[in-house]
Amino acid sequence: MLRNNGKVISSLLMFLDVVLSAAIWSFLIQSPRISGVAHPFAEAGGAMLLVALTACLVWPFTFQQLDVYSSIRTLGFWDITRRLIVSGCIVATILSAMAFATDVPLSREFPFICAALQGLALSAARLAVYAALRSARRVGRNTRNVLIVGSGARAALLKRTIDANPGWGLLVLGFVDDIDSAVAPSLYDAKMFSLNQMPDLLSDMVVDRVLVAVPRSMLGSIAPVLSSCSSTGVPLTLLTDLFGDYLPMPQIGRFGSRASLEFAAVHHNSFLLGVKRAIDVVGSVVAIGFCAPIVGLAAAAIWFEDRGPVFFSQTRCGLYGRRFPMLKLRTMCVDAEARKSELIDLNEMDGPVFKVKCDPRITRVGALLRRYSLDELPQLWNVLIGEMSLVGPRPPVPEEVVHYEISERRRLSMRPGITCIWQVGGRNEIGFQEWVKLDLEYIDSWSLGLDARILARTVPAVVLARGAS
Repeated sequence: MLRNNGKVISSLLMFLDVVLSAAIWSFLIQSPRISGVAHPFAEAGGAMLLVALTACLVWPFTFQQLDVYSSIRTLGFWDITRRLIVSGCIVATILSAMAFATDVPLSREFPFICAALQGLALSAARLAVYAALRSARRVGRNTRNVLIVGSGARAALLKRTIDANPGWGLLVLGFVDDIDSAVAPSLYDAKMFSLNQMPDLLSDMVVDRVLVAVPRSMLGSIAPVLSSCSSTGVPLTLLTDLFGDYLPMPQIGRFGSRASLEFAAVHHNSFLLGVKRAIDVVGSVVAIGFCAPIVGLAAAAIWFEDRGPVFFSQTRCGLYGRRFPMLKLRTMCVDAEARKSELIDLNEMDGPVFKVKCDPRITRVGALLRRYSLDELPQLWNVLIGEMSLVGPRPPVPEEVVHYEISERRRLSMRPGITCIWQVGGRNEIGFQEWVKLDLEYIDSWSLGLDARILARTVPAVVLARGAS
């Protein structure tokens, strides 16, 4: 019964999520010590009801956006856990923002306590269901029948992978290939079918999915397989390691009216990137208002020292190498760029980066501003207009980028930021190769939680002036 009712299970899980969320909200809101109010609905009325509905319904919405309700049959434990953790962070943020926007008299910590307990309950229930399903599959229940197209080394490896994961519940019915194709030794005893038998196989057998694991040279001959699966409505999975292990994992996209495979080193969730951008806008607006007096005092000090320009605009490379004018408070003498060639021999950084620890072009006010990174505050404007982010790889100058190796250009594949792992991990004390390594590590493992941790570490790094110059 369960085999053909994946959508029913997803609907039941969605219903369970709403019920558990509502139960936990109701329990917590009745505790004045946690909620901060004795009679929540009497004191806030409709606003409290709106927050309550948000607390109960935002979980299914977030789970839907992160594909938590999709099939997790072949996903690993960490993949599932990561989605649940990210969902919890998003829900806590949304619930806190809703409580703030409606001005309900809840305690400040209530949204986070509520989201944390709801997340734990929903995760525990979901993991229990998943564990039960996997246990059932190991004993032959809730299984899926698959046909593998191919009979060579790739097909044999796929069969070994399926056999090594009984919790997936996949039963291989046989292998479909050209009659004269070489068969892997481990598949000599397996059931073999020819490609022209595909329509009959899908008509006479119960096939839940077709897995294509042919060599690249055979792609042109599997058109009958695609046609048969399309005609019968049987899902088809094409393994994308056809071009070797060096290609990144693709995603399905659209190019005009045509479907496409999108290859990128890292696929970041577009919804989470939207949340990151929203945080950038709100954070930069708040920070600009808070830092305006500091920037004003610093600007006055810069002007009084040498009567030169207060701000310095420097061309930097942003997302995929797009050039933009990055703003800073001027910390060097007015003719600093013209004098740069005189100091090339004093460069203390490896690679294409130019840094001089005791740069003679730095003014007295500039040295103080640099020590505590106050010269970077105008970049909040770059964040607000979308050229930068609060967190991301630092934007390099074009003169550095032209000397990048091809692999080093991948650090330009994410919007640059005011702070990054390099910024909080030693700054100028880190060499260029380690700098690139840290930036790529950030890009590959990016999450909203990682951004939050970097922002939290930035404050002490700046206050203590670690690695600054």
